[in-house]
Amino acid sequence: MRPTSPHKFRTTVAIGIAGLAAVFAVTATAGPASATASTIRAKYKVTGSTFLKAPNATLPLGPGKLVANLNPATGNIKATLTMPDATLTFKEFGLIPVTATTHFINNGPTTGTINLSTGAVATTSKLTFQITSLSVAGIPVPVGPACESSTPAVIQLTSQPGFNILKGGNLAGTYTVPSFANCGLVTPIINLTLTGPGNTITLTLGKAKIG
Repeated sequence: MRPTSPHKFRTTVAIGIAGLAAVFAVTATAGPASATASTIRAKYKVTGSTFLKAPNATLPLGPGKLVANLNPATGNIKATLTMPDATLTFKEFGLIPVTATTHFINNGPTTGTINLSTGAVATTSKLTFQITSLSVAGIPVPVGPACESSTPAVIQLTSQPGFNILKGGNLAGTYTVPSFANCGLVTPIINLTLTGPGNTITLTLGKAKIG
């Protein structure tokens, strides 16, 4: 098979963006006030997972949603990512079962860009992690109402091969879990068990719904 030429690839990306713009032009009058004539509004179903290095465990994510506004002239993206609470289960020291439920709090919108030549997407989200429940060996452990990461986690994602702004696809990246505070007596244990760098995340976006 002959490789796709750079010119043909750029043309394909341009057609995809133009297609979004055309669909948006038809639906703009029915769209919300936040979507203006200079932006394209798209909704995506989001699923995925994140591997947490410290506990050596995978946390399933979603299904959630991403509502994105794209400026086709500049390639700038501003979006709102909404994810449901997620429950992590692992064995501390390989022996003691631990279950923790995390709530995700957005610190401002997700921002990013789409490369108008290649179609590649890069985004940055800032999320505060709040532990709402914790149990160790089946015994509930009180964490209080404000057991949260002391600073937001900065999660930078880039589109993976096969990603398409119309059809969706995978976004992936790495991030650091910040230290936690206000978790009562278990704060040091949580920080020892869950925090640190080298965590990976993959989000899968479904087909875009325009308007």
